[in-house]
Amino acid sequence: MSRRGWLLFMAMGLIWGVPYLLIKVSVGVLSPVSLVFLRTGLGALLLLPLAGARGQLRPLLRHWPAVLVFTAAEVAVPWLLLASAEQRLDSSLSGLLIAAVPLFGALLAWASGTERPGGMRLTGLLVGLVGVAALVGLDVHGGDLRALVEMAGVVIGYAVGPYVLARYLSDVPGAVVTAVSLGLTALVYLPVAVFQLPRHWPSARVTGAVVVLAVLCTAAAFLLFVALIAEVGPVRATVVTYVNPAVAVALGVLLLDEPFTLGIGLGFALVLAGSVLATRRAPRPDPVPEPEPVSAG
Repeated sequence: MSRRGWLLFMAMGLIWGVPYLLIKVSVGVLSPVSLVFLRTGLGALLLLPLAGARGQLRPLLRHWPAVLVFTAAEVAVPWLLLASAEQRLDSSLSGLLIAAVPLFGALLAWASGTERPGGMRLTGLLVGLVGVAALVGLDVHGGDLRALVEMAGVVIGYAVGPYVLARYLSDVPGAVVTAVSLGLTALVYLPVAVFQLPRHWPSARVTGAVVVLAVLCTAAAFLLFVALIAEVGPVRATVVTYVNPAVAVALGVLLLDEPFTLGIGLGFALVLAGSVLATRRAPRPDPVPEPEPVSAG
């Protein structure tokens, strides 16, 4: 990975480890629909004028099917499911379950024929799935089954989004795709959100969480993520979720007094190891040496 790739990777790992804490703080007051609406609406207000000023909106029209799929997979559906799941799950556990995204990204790449599985990658996939099972078995209780299903939807969506962006929208500026996706999501949830917004303005703590979530973790982070995909590819871009869970756990334990359990420690280690193996580049075969030229005399 290039130096630029590493810088983008580290920035994304830190920035996208924060939303789980902010979502947990917000859903105590706001409904999931209201939170997604505010998050995407504020993000769109920041990015759409920029895309419009650059004349990038009109060329996107010919890509509207892919834009709709990306919007649903990366933003509209998973963000609603994540907010709903965090009404019942700790922010740290939610962040850890997201660590399974590279596993599903690898499966998608293999299923689409863009990459071929090898023995090491298949081993990594199995190890990662065991890690997810450890997280679920040791830290998710029977009453959390709905939240578990919602988190599975989030993981699948986060794996599909980068694939769609890289395969069908690679010739479109990432900023405009992000801006339009946020705007479309806000419009979809607007009719419901207006009836679910609280009658009184939330506390400064909740308001600050929403603003940071929209500005830093949405508008700025998406621009960085698009740059990361362009730099390292869609499968390895999802590897940013190696770092996200560690940040999410640290913030949850330190700021929300969430427990650090055996399931978290064991599950994260297995998912991390499995994801590293499942997304490794296959070694390039050694070049065959050309025969030495035979001299005529």
